Amino acid sequence: ILIHLFNSDITLGKNGVPVAENFRLEQSTIADTLQAGQVRVKTLYLSVDPYMRCRMNEDTGSDYLRPWQLSEVADGGGIGVVEESKHHNLAKGDFVTSFTWPWQTAAILDGDLLQKLVPQLVNGRLSYFLGAAGITGLTALLGIREKGHVAVGANQTMVVSGAAGACGSLAGQIGRLEGCSRVVGIAGTDEKCSILVQEMGFDAAINYKKGDVAKQLRELCPGGVDIYFDNVGGDISDAVISQMNQNSHIILCGQISQYNKDVPYPPPLPPDTEKIQKERNITRERFLVLNYMEKQEASVLQLCQWIQEGKLKVRETVVEGLANIGAAFQSMMNGGNIGKQIVSVSK
Repeated sequence: ILIHLFNSDITLGKNGVPVAENFRLEQSTIADTLQAGQVRVKTLYLSVDPYMRCRMNEDTGSDYLRPWQLSEVADGGGIGVVEESKHHNLAKGDFVTSFTWPWQTAAILDGDLLQKLVPQLVNGRLSYFLGAAGITGLTALLGIREKGHVAVGANQTMVVSGAAGACGSLAGQIGRLEGCSRVVGIAGTDEKCSILVQEMGFDAAINYKKGDVAKQLRELCPGGVDIYFDNVGGDISDAVISQMNQNSHIILCGQISQYNKDVPYPPPLPPDTEKIQKERNITRERFLVLNYMEKQEASVLQLCQWIQEGKLKVRETVVEGLANIGAAFQSMMNGGNIGKQIVSVSK
């Protein structure tokens, strides 16, 4: 007997706000025997991420994301351990991961679609492969390298929105490691802002729920903003763009403030903000990490090296139990996490 997690019959529509009740648990069984090339795995960790909100629509707005189907098992990034194998390259006890891991406690999977993990690369913290040493860390690192135009010694200032989230908390640190001289984060609580400065090495952090964001940016970024790592969009991004310098760069990573609205991706800027972007020649191009996967291996090794050296601080918000994954998803979408939101399924 195992637990499945299904997308429920409660549909959101394009403007709905996801809640835990959009998911339901069911019990089922899996086959007793494996076919050639298959493995039986026990699920250890699952990832919930903002992009999953797009999968709750029939049209995800992206050609690489398949919508979740009603009454079918949801899926996403996951890690597990092989319990039985009929795959030539995987053995019992191997730790494996996939970007399309089913949200269930155990599964039979095609071994060719799994990537073997080396726990020693992350000091034994397997869940890091879903975050800092996984697609999240790759998004931060490659986004900065491919779209940020960071130049060592150029005295550049980077601003990160959603800075206490999974990607933002890494992006600010990586910006510093890559050569930015000043890094300012924007987050939603005083606790998050304190962690960014005291633990993750940001120069300053703004609680966007307190005071005038544009005014605080002017004070904290006296030389303007050269690089903006944008995770949220909306009013916060308008405020940052108003402070950006000539020939500066926006790394368009996410737009979480817009995901519950019926708008195209990336969402258009308001006319006044668009005018600033054009007049100052600010680049704003969609960034998709999957377009740079030829750089995956070297980039993951770089991230793991920084983790091992203590140069990249990693935060996780861990929820225990598959039954709580819907609540974890709802909380993450509402900013309830610090760092990566992880669901621990099995010990």
